[in-house]
Amino acid sequence: MKQFFKFMFASALGLVLGIFLLFGILAGIGASMGDKQKVEVKDNSVLHLKLDQQIQERGKDNPFGNLNAGPFGDQGALGLNDILSSLENAANDDKIKGIYLDVQSIPAGMATVEEIRNGLLKFKESGKWIVSYSEIYTQKAYYVVSVSDEIWLNPEGMLEWKGLGAQLMFMKGMFEKLEVEPQIIRYGKFKSAIEPLILDKMSEANRMQTMTYLSDLWNKMLAGVAEGRGKTVAELDGYSQNATIQDADDALEYGLVDELLYKDQVIEKLREKMGITDEDEKVNYIGLGKYKDAPKAKGDDDDKATRKEKIAVIYAVGSIEGGNGDDETIGSETISKEIRKAREDDKIKAIVLRVNSPGGSALASDVMWREIVLAKEVKPVVVSMGDVAASGGYYISCAADSIFAQPNTITGSIGVFGVLMNAQKMVNNKLGITIDTVKTNKFADLGTPFRPLTETERGIIQKGVNDIYTDFITKVAEGRGMKVADVDSIGQGRVWSGEDALEIGLVDRLGGIDDAIACAARMAEVENYRVLEFPEKKDPFQQMVEDLTGKGEEALLKHRLGSYYEYVKDVEELMNMEGVQARLPYQIYID
Repeated sequence: MKQFFKFMFASALGLVLGIFLLFGILAGIGASMGDKQKVEVKDNSVLHLKLDQQIQERGKDNPFGNLNAGPFGDQGALGLNDILSSLENAANDDKIKGIYLDVQSIPAGMATVEEIRNGLLKFKESGKWIVSYSEIYTQKAYYVVSVSDEIWLNPEGMLEWKGLGAQLMFMKGMFEKLEVEPQIIRYGKFKSAIEPLILDKMSEANRMQTMTYLSDLWNKMLAGVAEGRGKTVAELDGYSQNATIQDADDALEYGLVDELLYKDQVIEKLREKMGITDEDEKVNYIGLGKYKDAPKAKGDDDDKATRKEKIAVIYAVGSIEGGNGDDETIGSETISKEIRKAREDDKIKAIVLRVNSPGGSALASDVMWREIVLAKEVKPVVVSMGDVAASGGYYISCAADSIFAQPNTITGSIGVFGVLMNAQKMVNNKLGITIDTVKTNKFADLGTPFRPLTETERGIIQKGVNDIYTDFITKVAEGRGMKVADVDSIGQGRVWSGEDALEIGLVDRLGGIDDAIACAARMAEVENYRVLEFPEKKDPFQQMVEDLTGKGEEALLKHRLGSYYEYVKDVEELMNMEGVQARLPYQIYID
């Protein structure tokens, strides 16, 4: 009994402490939010960029956003929109003297990286300096920091320079062991999204297209680094081909970095650049997590918030599904509603659809395509493609008045497929379960996972897939002013880089989201406007509760698996596909 009361008392005490802790957190959030507009940038400051957390298309309203963790601490997750606007503001801010890039790796796609790099180049036009330091530079990180005036590396650190590769996970052997048969119906010789289910290696068509766009990405990276470091493309390609850069000394010898320094020496270098001679005086660092809420510097138009004419930027990010979406999925109902609202709002003069999606449901894609067509009849519609806008992501883009992509955007993949799993042998042989069926009509159980498709049934589904593909390429032809046969010749599920997509007519211009917004403004013939982002962000308290409850398991899995989490996510998405899909073959991961 004594143990019982002891346990009960301990539980009650834990509950009380937990309640006090929760109130303490909420109070801290309230105080932080109350200070959001009180961010002060000190004179003679350095903007500190880490870019070490997942970069989304747009940041969430983080209640803890202004709690700066110090010059070398965590700055919190940010959106690309936060980063670009902060760089633009810093260029005009007299209190910001330069940027310190503290970048090891960047968890973002190549088009996002390109936009950040371009933002840094634009910042340099102000005449201010950029320096960078890290113990390790991955290739993607080095591509970004190659814009720096000086690049420093730890003496025992490393700089990765080896070329690009893509690895695909194939599950044919697993399904054979489980005695599960993926039944595939597709159109397009390049529609390789289903290859991981039925093959143990890439088809020749898939290998060819993968090598083509990887080469495009690598050549873009080579050209950027060559310009930043005063090298030739041939020199840099040779370094990767021959594994020339094996340690920090090699990076210094071949001119990829300027000095090998320890952290204390870096701090001293920054003090010198800031003209600090007093030993007790420290460099004023400010992180992006805090600086994004700083007052707008001169050069920005102060009346933007009061302007009546607007341009709507609608974010379509993630896999495409029917119904309502969230931060990681494009729900056809959610995005269609936002497009419709923007179309019906007379104060919104143009629409920019920001697409970052590998595709998904063909039906859901068509629902959103229809809303773009209707909106285009009323006002200009411009698409800005992010890291990937392929298959269903291209479907929802093709009707726009103008399409922007980065040279290293992944797009195209105009093709469709369907997957039906036949688990009859697994259920019978592995589990000892048998299935018996009663039906009123011959095709009543079409699509059941407990028997294989008949040839007649396969023909029915194949016809549906063919019809959807024909509809897809017809709509692309209409939207792009091309012949259906020409779209078919560059379709067939083939994936293209943004640079190649420009040459074959799938996109109109190379550029980022700011370029797309400027184009939309010109088309709408408006000069004084403000940009509104949709869908509207959730209340930060609501977002925090959802993150702590609904996504706790996913967050833990991400933390435990690190970079391998993306492969688990790919398998999960493949297994959860429903209906005919217009989807990219796989995600591309580049370090």
